[in-house]
Amino acid sequence: MIRRSIKSSNNQPQTEANSPLSYPSQGVEVKPLYSIVIPGYKLSTFPGQVTLKASKGVFNTIVDVPEDSVHGSGEKEMTITSPSLDIVNAILKHVTYTSTVYHINSADLVHFQFEKHLAIFSIAIRQPTLPRLFDPGPANSINSLVTIITKTFYRYHKLQNLINSIRAFYPEIQIIIADDNKYTEKIEGQNIEQYFMPFAKGWFAGRNLAASQVTTKYLLWVDDDFFFTKKTKIEKLVDVLENTTLDLVGASVNGRRFLHKLWYEQGDDDGDCLFLQPGTYQALDGFPNCEITSCVVNFFMARTEKVWSVGFDPRLSRIAHPEFFIDGLGQLSVGSCSDVVIGHQSKGEPSNQTLAGLEKTYKTFRRKSQTIFKKSLYYFKNHLKCIVGRNR
Repeated sequence: MIRRSIKSSNNQPQTEANSPLSYPSQGVEVKPLYSIVIPGYKLSTFPGQVTLKASKGVFNTIVDVPEDSVHGSGEKEMTITSPSLDIVNAILKHVTYTSTVYHINSADLVHFQFEKHLAIFSIAIRQPTLPRLFDPGPANSINSLVTIITKTFYRYHKLQNLINSIRAFYPEIQIIIADDNKYTEKIEGQNIEQYFMPFAKGWFAGRNLAASQVTTKYLLWVDDDFFFTKKTKIEKLVDVLENTTLDLVGASVNGRRFLHKLWYEQGDDDGDCLFLQPGTYQALDGFPNCEITSCVVNFFMARTEKVWSVGFDPRLSRIAHPEFFIDGLGQLSVGSCSDVVIGHQSKGEPSNQTLAGLEKTYKTFRRKSQTIFKKSLYYFKNHLKCIVGRNR
């Protein structure tokens, strides 16, 4: 039985070589348990018998056919026989394939045979995903499109400086804070959400929490010791994401962009290799100050749903950043723009003894053992035997 409707695909490339068989070389797709008319079937010589075989679906026809010309309708193997080449091609033009195995992302190999000539092509069996739309608001304003997220730990003084700088340029934009301090302080202010976590829960766990609460189309990640300036024009980053296929676009932290290309080479049973190289692949068309790369600095704007789909590994508690882009390799399309710049607060020891004590406590949580752990994690997690060009 043909379910709901039969869709014919007319734009697939057809293969017409020295073989008498013409067939679709690529682009044939069907939803699980649905039917399609297979395009491009044609035979250029006759007489003989044409055979169709599949393993995850069955064949049928949607036209009346002469008696005894088709055998195996509704089965995984169907044959077509007729003394007339025109009749055979008329039948082939109306052959359907029905998926019989439910799988959201699979494929079936169809065998199309005439005498000694055999053609094999693939039918993708794929469940389409639903669109996920975000309300841009009545004015399509920056406040309706972007949420700023950050994570804070032992640095409330720097967090407040960050918030003050944001409010100087974006007084109404939403700010979400993930907080795993031991002794917590409530951050007051309009359009600020603060989420408390267990003490020292961690860097990437906090990123996950903050990102999970975003309801806008885009999120902007900033560290809690950054500060906005006149050069922090985040509208430019929105413009890039709105007008390209990028999923994430980084910017500059006082001139530092941390641009790296990533690529992955399959190895053997001992593992694979990941390569990191400073630089970019190419310029981004239409944006002269932007380039395409794989990894950027920890000041970036991204499509919220893409960040959700990749996520941040919560086992990385203190020292981590490129690991998010490693997890997103092949999933995230990444770029970077040099003309959007954010400041970085001083790393020098504060003159205030209380603040100096907090900074000292903060640094005790960033230990060499965590760097060793994160490398071991990624060697195991991604079945790696080597990471080349990584200095962190």
